[in-house]
Amino acid sequence: MTSVDNVLRRPCAGPAVWKGPDLVNSTEWVLRLSPAWTGELDAALRSVRERGLPLLKVTADDFPLPTLAGELARLSEELENGRGFVLVKRIPVERYGRAAASTVFWGLGQHLGIPVSQNAAGHMLGHARDTGATMADPATRGYQTRARLPFHTDGSDVLGLLCLRAARTGARTAVVSSAAVYNAVLARRPDLVERLYRTHFLDRRGEQPPGELPYSAVPFAFWDGGKLSLRYNRCYLESAQRFSGVPRPERADVELFDLVDELAESPEFRLDVDFEAGDLLLNNHAVLHSRTEYEDFAAPELKRHVLRLWLAVRRGRDLPQSFWGSPPVASDRPGRGGITPRDVIATRNPASRSGSRSRW
Repeated sequence: MTSVDNVLRRPCAGPAVWKGPDLVNSTEWVLRLSPAWTGELDAALRSVRERGLPLLKVTADDFPLPTLAGELARLSEELENGRGFVLVKRIPVERYGRAAASTVFWGLGQHLGIPVSQNAAGHMLGHARDTGATMADPATRGYQTRARLPFHTDGSDVLGLLCLRAARTGARTAVVSSAAVYNAVLARRPDLVERLYRTHFLDRRGEQPPGELPYSAVPFAFWDGGKLSLRYNRCYLESAQRFSGVPRPERADVELFDLVDELAESPEFRLDVDFEAGDLLLNNHAVLHSRTEYEDFAAPELKRHVLRLWLAVRRGRDLPQSFWGSPPVASDRPGRGGITPRDVIATRNPASRSGSRSRW
């Protein structure tokens, strides 16, 4: 483990610090789309279809939202400088169907940021559903299973999830304030806080480019500009131990990870979210999220299906490349997360490794 500087040794403050029980009866974190706003979505969808635009070519200009765009700008501000998450309700996915809902989701995402690749296959619009795989397979990612996903963060500035179909039972989503968890660690075990800033190792689940290490070396915490950014994934942390080049965690590290897990799961901190068909959940570096195990319907057309976007924000916090742990992928802000698609590996050069754009 390396020594670190710029460790926050006082409690975080501001709107990013919240506790779940304080928000249970609040609607401030929920945006319910009005009929006028859903009408704007309908009109933008018609425009895209009439022009015959391929989904991945659709930009914010191609998906005009005359008044909703202003609300989305406020939402972006809430993600970056507020609580760090928003639940958007009343997207009429039952009326749209999968293809139209995908276009609407992509169009909304274009108003919030720049999509980045979610896997080595280069998928910009992901599908979270049970493929029958298990996390025991080192090539499997959590979103491909119905297993419980403990509190963690994803590899982008913003994670967007649009529920097309809910599971028969389970799949309960929860979020927790990273800053509130950090403050609790500081209060209970101040001797452990510095370890969040040290280098830790996360399994890349077989999605690293040829010649690169199968794990990422990253800090879990970064403090700069009055903002705490946290990335954490206990599952990938533990599975990285299968590699000979990864050092074994010290006892104090395990105590820290156990404490983070305990705090995140605690009813004192977590907020359970009723995530239903037609709902869009967005969060970023300020929030950890989890999902319970679920059971699906037997009929394939009824099985749980959630669309997923990873977005790089256009005017977000500055983060070092070490926070992401791998060379940057394409976006108009270098080093903003994502997984390098295999079809761009051959075109990589030293300039792309230093932060220049790569081909999508």
